[in-house]
Amino acid sequence: MKKLIYFLILGILAPGLRGQHEPQQRYYPPEDPLVQQKLEQWQDLKFGLLMHWGPYSQWGIVESWSICSEDEGWCRRNMDNYTDYKAKYENLQTTFNPKKFNPGKWAKAAAGAGMKYVVFTTKHHDGFCMFDSKYTDYKITDPKTPFHQNPKANVAKEIFSAFRAEGLWTGAYFSKPDWHSEFFWWPNFATPDRMVNYSIQKYPDRWENFVQFTHNQIMELMTDYGPMDILWLDGGWVRKRTQEEINEYVHAPDYNFIRMQNLDIRMDELAAKARQKQPGLIVVDRAVEGPNQNYLTPENRVPKEQLDYPWESCMILGGGWSYSFNAKYMSGRQVVHLLTDIVAKGGNLLLNIGPSPEGTWDDGAYQSLEETGAWMKINSEAIYGTRKSAPFYQGPVYHTEKKDGSAHYIIYCLKEGESLPELFTVKNYTPKKKAKIDVLGFPGSVGYETTGLGLLVRVPRKVRETGDQEYAIVFRIQ
Repeated sequence: MKKLIYFLILGILAPGLRGQHEPQQRYYPPEDPLVQQKLEQWQDLKFGLLMHWGPYSQWGIVESWSICSEDEGWCRRNMDNYTDYKAKYENLQTTFNPKKFNPGKWAKAAAGAGMKYVVFTTKHHDGFCMFDSKYTDYKITDPKTPFHQNPKANVAKEIFSAFRAEGLWTGAYFSKPDWHSEFFWWPNFATPDRMVNYSIQKYPDRWENFVQFTHNQIMELMTDYGPMDILWLDGGWVRKRTQEEINEYVHAPDYNFIRMQNLDIRMDELAAKARQKQPGLIVVDRAVEGPNQNYLTPENRVPKEQLDYPWESCMILGGGWSYSFNAKYMSGRQVVHLLTDIVAKGGNLLLNIGPSPEGTWDDGAYQSLEETGAWMKINSEAIYGTRKSAPFYQGPVYHTEKKDGSAHYIIYCLKEGESLPELFTVKNYTPKKKAKIDVLGFPGSVGYETTGLGLLVRVPRKVRETGDQEYAIVFRIQ
């Protein structure tokens, strides 16, 4: 397991660096047997839920980023004065009161859609905690937050408990940068961008305070919030850098000594401590090459080809990562086709929904999940517990296979209003002798023959006459 598996992350967006691409990285398989086992189980789950939620939902804006002084279209402010804007943004804490918060309803909808794990934003880059951290007053449970009096005020704990009750794994999203902490953005200096705004070399004690603050908060989550399956860390620019990296950056024409620093939060130590509390914990130190990135996370995109390492596409179901007013959501057909494409390439789908400032999901989100769930109830065996297969795609046909080889699945994706043809050929694929083919959800077997091109499938009339209610038809070969 010490042998490194080399790969290229094609087009993966670094957290926050939207529109920029990660350089070539190496994947380090975990050496801990418990983590290996957990990661194998995670690859069986295939379908998860991500939720970005915080006081920023009241404005319907991109989470956190408008308080970062970077000139990007997706995070520009609607006020010229930065100091006034940041104060107004942080004052959202005093009006955040999601009285309709009902995590049990979310959990049932997610489970009904076939989702098997949830990753919730316990803290985004702005530093606002959706859990009861004793290391800050910028949190959902502080007296300044109206919701603190609600019996469900410890939102993260309520969500994790509700989703576990429905049988889902739980994962804690946690931002490594914290733009509210004086140990990351020191009020003594301006905040030019997402980075630490002081010299760590000149003020090492201040940085050490931030490291301890980060460890303390993560250990709260690992200790007080029940069994945790995934620690999902965002903010990949907060990482250990070698002196060679720093020296290389120093010679760049736009060098700024503040930007390229060794933002080391001692991840090896942190991961080890977390696993003492949560044995086998999957750690996802996003976009940071090394042993603490147990799987890779392409952001809002799907790789073009199959990948040979564990990965997960995190995608937006509708609107943005955080709540968007008047958001348009994917249809069930779109979700099923997206999930099929990702699973056929060997990945998992982590689908994001942003709750409203009242603590609700839009009707469109529920409808999408309900439609997806109707398909999954019949066809999920072609998704769960499968691995990539060759070939994996011959439009409109995708392939998956049980990891023990006991069954091969041909998933024929249908456009709206489209029906299956009477005959279709699966090129470059030949089943084993005496194989049996049937269609999930239909009784009886399917006729077929092998040809020089591959597998010729005869589709029964009862299957062809299903109309456009089916998003994809699954042929099982055993």
